[in-house]
Amino acid sequence: MCILISTGFFLCYISNLLIPKSYGHLDHFPHYNGGGDGVGRYYAYMGMDPEYARPYEITQITFSIQDFNGNDVYNVETMVEIYETLTGQRIAIYPWTLHNVGDFKINYVFPKIGNYQVVLSVANNNDSAINYNEIDPPRSILGNTQNCNCDRAVFNVSISSNFGSIYSTTMLMAVAGPIIVFGVVLGLTYRNRRKGGIYSKLSEKEMLKYSIMFLAIAAGLVHLAIFSEHGSRHIYYSVFLLAAGVAQIAYGISYVLITLTNESIYYKNKDSVMTYYRKTVILNLFGLLGTGVLLGLYTYSVIFPPPLSPTNEPEAIDLAGVLDKSLEIVLFAGIIYLMKWEKQRSQNQLVNIK
Repeated sequence: MCILISTGFFLCYISNLLIPKSYGHLDHFPHYNGGGDGVGRYYAYMGMDPEYARPYEITQITFSIQDFNGNDVYNVETMVEIYETLTGQRIAIYPWTLHNVGDFKINYVFPKIGNYQVVLSVANNNDSAINYNEIDPPRSILGNTQNCNCDRAVFNVSISSNFGSIYSTTMLMAVAGPIIVFGVVLGLTYRNRRKGGIYSKLSEKEMLKYSIMFLAIAAGLVHLAIFSEHGSRHIYYSVFLLAAGVAQIAYGISYVLITLTNESIYYKNKDSVMTYYRKTVILNLFGLLGTGVLLGLYTYSVIFPPPLSPTNEPEAIDLAGVLDKSLEIVLFAGIIYLMKWEKQRSQNQLVNIK
């Protein structure tokens, strides 16, 4: 376990040396309301909290203005306008303001369900055309910069009452549904085979084996639950967590499938015993190495700045991380125990066959 954790440290250290930094600065990865667009010599990101904003509720709109290399910019003058898409009417304006850094937030309450356009204006270096004492008139062409020494970006947002709940429920069903169906099918299959005399009653060690598999699936589900919010720091964070979650779930399901599909022929001859044992060794090594590396990466990230960190600071320790790593520590120890038990079980079976 120490070797695997050290491997995770080493991978993070090498990545910090080889991969350039990227800056996200948003609280979460905007995937419904928000996005990014070029604004003259800058690149601006916009995100909303909550992502699925509702009418008559306070919505926090976050902007992150950076250069095209992903670095912070300073002393930025901005103006923010909100237009109703259907009527083209400007319903809110936040006049020209000087920000010490390119990251800033505003709060707004959308008046009703519908589509809106958020216009971000960024002043150029020459301040002669920016009048802080007057409010710019509304425009029919939102990106028009006539009579304004500035550049503009337009972001489209959609406000609804129930879409967030519908989307979240759909995604939960898409993830949990197949696993639930899989579990029900396996349970019915096992019950039918026990009635047919193919399986005997599960021993305590076999129950422990299935518990370890469910631990792997649970850790994978935690990764699937948190992967999207890490995309604000860097998209590769979300890709990595998504891949880790899928791999953990695949490990747990594959082990259960191998057990159920090979149990009926396990006791017949030496070849079947060795084939089953080799499959478990390969699968358990995959689970052991993957879990060890994940533990190493997490340990590194809470002590040192992780690769591609936008803040160049260690990750905060949160409840989801503690829960996931607690599951993985138990899973790591369980896989080691499982490998020893499978080896001893196969050796005993080979002796019985002789």
